Order: sequence, then structure tokens, then C-alpha cells
Amino acid sequence: MTVVATVGTTHPLAFAGLAFAALALADEGVRPVCVVAGVTAQDAACVTARAAIDAATIRAQFAALREANVDAFHVGALLSAEAVYAVAAALADYPAIPVVLDPVLAASNGDPLGDAATRAALLEALIPRATLVTPNLDEAGALLDRTIADIDAMRDAAGAFVVLGAHAALIKGGHLDGDPYDVYADANGVRTLPSHRVAGTLRGTGDLLAVTIAAGLARGAPLSEAIEHARHRVREAIARATPFAGTHAARFNTT
Repeated sequence: MTVVATVGTTHPLAFAGLAFAALALADEGVRPVCVVAGVTAQDAACVTARAAIDAATIRAQFAALREANVDAFHVGALLSAEAVYAVAAALADYPAIPVVLDPVLAASNGDPLGDAATRAALLEALIPRATLVTPNLDEAGALLDRTIADIDAMRDAAGAFVVLGAHAALIKGGHLDGDPYDVYADANGVRTLPSHRVAGTLRGTGDLLAVTIAAGLARGAPLSEAIEHARHRVREAIARATPFAGTHAARFNTT
């Protein structure tokens, strides 16, 4: 059995977050387990409440995973610096297990989920542990304190995350005008990954990309192969999105 542990924050409607990740993993034929590091109340329009889980409870949840034989970790939105440091400390017990870090800093409507201290903790403690970090343009800009608005800036940012200690970085360019580009960097250099824009809208594309990459790594796929499979899956999901609770949500075979 292939097992992926998803670590992050709840979303009541499963547009993103832990319930979404569990659905996406099951749809990939992977057994999901989870660590709740934060709780939100949000709908399609706004975030109305959020609370980080304390470090002791996060540690206890990781301890409960010891018998699960986790093959990869997916880390999503974390709501406090304390939560970031607790997750980083727990991951230190799994030095050989790949970690896909999706540094979600805001909800889709722009409502913030993490503050400056959270961003600093990500840079210090979690990005150096990441097998792959997958920020979008706004997240990369906030973490690196710069504006990222074109391919050249994306290439510089991807390389910067590798300098900060990540094994690899994938900067998501779906919000650029025209056909989207992602930019990948690792110790061997920087590559631009072209794509084509798919008609439609979908909430949770970043989560879907990251958790699908984690599933691929858990099955032993090379990172490049896991990334390309995930990018294809996101395009298919956008094309198949279904109206739900005031927005467009992913359609899974398990739902």
C-alpha cells in the first residue's frame, strides 16, 4: 500500500486543504493519512475564522503516524510560525521521505492565512527540508520579498529557493497572461515548462498539483515524471470542473 501523509489546514467545503487532498490522493489510488495543523471557516467568498493547532497536538499526530509507513509528505497551508516549526521538527524524524511543500499563504480570494512570522518560519525551517516547493507567483513574491511578474523573474525566484535549501522548486505561472508557463529549478539549473491554457475555472489547482506530485514520489516516480503527470492532471481537472457551492470544484472518481 502506498501512503501519503497530507499536513495542513481544513476547508469546510473541501475546495482545498486537507479534505481536498485526501480526495485527490484516493483518486490517485493512494492511501491518505493526515495531520491537522490548522482549522478554517471559509466558503467561496471569504475566510471567516482561522486557528492554528498547537505544537504539542501537531507532534502527537505525527507520532500517531509511526506505524503507517508513510511514503511521502504533502505540506499545505500552515497558519502560524509555531505550527511551521512543529511540522519541520516532526519531519526531521523522516529524513529519507520526500516532502512536497505547497506554501499556501492566502485563500483563493486573497484573504491571508499566514503572517510575516509564518513566512519567516517557512524560509528558515521548512523550505530547506523540501524535496520540492511549489509556490505560485504571489507566494513566491511574498516569501522572497520581490515582485514576480514575468518568466525571467520566475526563473530567478526558482533558483533562489534552491539557494535557500530546497532540493527543487516549481514556480507556478498560471496567473500570467497568455499560455501559462511553470518554471522548475534544481541544482542542475533552471527549465521553463510550457503548457496551454484550458477553458474553465477551478478552485484548488495548487493543492491538486502538489498532492499529485507527492503521490507520484510516493510510488517511486522520478521528480520530473511526477511533475509532468501532475500538470496534466490539473489541466484535465480544470476541463472537468463541476459547479459546487458557489464556485467550480474538482470532480473525483471517488465522489
